[in-house]
Amino acid sequence: MTGEILVTKYPKIFALLDEDIDEVRYLLVVDENFNDEDSDEFDAVDPEDYNYLVYVTERLQALLGEERLLALVKRLDTHASIDLLYIVEVDLYGMQTDLTQEEIERMILDLIEDAL
Repeated sequence: MTGEILVTKYPKIFALLDEDIDEVRYLLVVDENFNDEDSDEFDAVDPEDYNYLVYVTERLQALLGEERLLALVKRLDTHASIDLLYIVEVDLYGMQTDLTQEEIERMILDLIEDAL
């Protein structure tokens, strides 16, 4: 999603941001989780169990605040599209789902927009 689409689709989120954001990655990073033998950064999230890694950026964490971020985690944990959720930190999750990367981004941003 590009900046114009993001602002149109998520007006509550963008009304609270202090700066212009033109890509989802400045708010939320969703990556496929795969075995990378050269990196032990995400060893806690086994790629056999969790096919995506989700990181809520500091910018979005600041916008949400601790209470809303914890509420987001609870909503993700019970979301019908998520088979397994592993919470590494309040801002980092392993996720098993059949959704695509873009669908995960939309789902999470939709949940946040609804909560604001």
